[in-house]
Amino acid sequence: MLTAEIIAIGSELLATDRTDTNSLWLTEKLNSIGIEVRLKTIVGDDDARLEEAIKDAIKRSKVVITTGGLGPTEDDVTRKVAARALGRRLWLDEQLLEEIRARFQAFGVPMPERNSRQAMVIDGAQVLPNPNGSAPGLFIEHEGTAISLLPGPPREMRPMFENHVQPKLVGRAGNLRVRRRLLRVAGFGESALDEQIAPIYTQFDNPQTTILFNNTEIEIHLKAQARTEQEAEKLLDDLSARLEERLGNAIFSFRGESMEEVVGLKLTVGGYTLGVAESCTGGLVAQRLTDISGASRYFIEGVVVYSNEAKTRALGIEPMLLRKYGAVSAEVAESMAEGIMKRAGTDFGISVTGIAGPDGGTEEKPVGLVYIALADEAHTEHRRLMLPGDRQLVRWRASQAVLDLLRRRLI
Repeated sequence: MLTAEIIAIGSELLATDRTDTNSLWLTEKLNSIGIEVRLKTIVGDDDARLEEAIKDAIKRSKVVITTGGLGPTEDDVTRKVAARALGRRLWLDEQLLEEIRARFQAFGVPMPERNSRQAMVIDGAQVLPNPNGSAPGLFIEHEGTAISLLPGPPREMRPMFENHVQPKLVGRAGNLRVRRRLLRVAGFGESALDEQIAPIYTQFDNPQTTILFNNTEIEIHLKAQARTEQEAEKLLDDLSARLEERLGNAIFSFRGESMEEVVGLKLTVGGYTLGVAESCTGGLVAQRLTDISGASRYFIEGVVVYSNEAKTRALGIEPMLLRKYGAVSAEVAESMAEGIMKRAGTDFGISVTGIAGPDGGTEEKPVGLVYIALADEAHTEHRRLMLPGDRQLVRWRASQAVLDLLRRRLI
């Protein structure tokens, strides 16, 4: 199978607040035409390290794509470094320069002189037009490897790849197509889940299965290869069905949907409404639900009741109940769920109360102790949880647990 590497260029991508979304998008597009991405690299604006990354990539892969570093500033070094790595000359394309100058003139401004470096072309490269920006891309055939230098902004990079690079790669990919599927599982640890499904997925070389743990759930990643996308999807369907037979309702998502998306869909289809009462999660459950477009169809009201007084005032919790059992208790959790259901006039009420930490725990009620509850006209139920992790993780895991409790009730 044809393999590819992606090199994302720019020191800003090494900062803690930036994500390389281009590589994710390109991986999906390459997989769809039967090209497997084996390596992704992020390189800062460093000539020596970038040159090394490009040289190594063309030794290993038949498709190499870089994104970023094609702008007009001093730190945009992709062209010159790629030329050096390939041992090719870099020259000024006068026609391309005039096209860039005309683009600026069309907007009524003169072209800054520094933009002339965007007209520098690697010897033997094909220029890829960029109607959405000033940085043209380049496509180079080098010793059997297809190399594409693409701009960094997604609104420029994506159409350039789809219109000019992808058609060149389709013929190289052969007759294999790759499809992926993401299943999400609730209520299992990683090792316990693997014990359940390893006897199934180990029977398959295709699809391939990878199990990943994140903060609140287990992800089962499936990858199938076939001559057509339809055949690959059929392979995924067959394995997914066998996993569902083993795991049942623990699988809450078959196409990568989040828990809040799944719950929102089930509420919408059933025509049900929901109220949410939260203490330790501080509104996180309501935030997750209302992050989904169309949540107003089912989400009616949410309250954050941190103090005992607020629980009594907003939800009608009896002070005697709070004194006898404490705010973090099954009795109070159930009363909160019933209280928000009555207050909001909804079909369901859910609640969370607990000790997220790092302070506030006792021997009897340690940090991580959380009670969740669900109420409807027929009954009220609760779950007692001991959740590991720091404050953020306890809150997030509690929100996931109460949404999963509602999901299972809706099935």
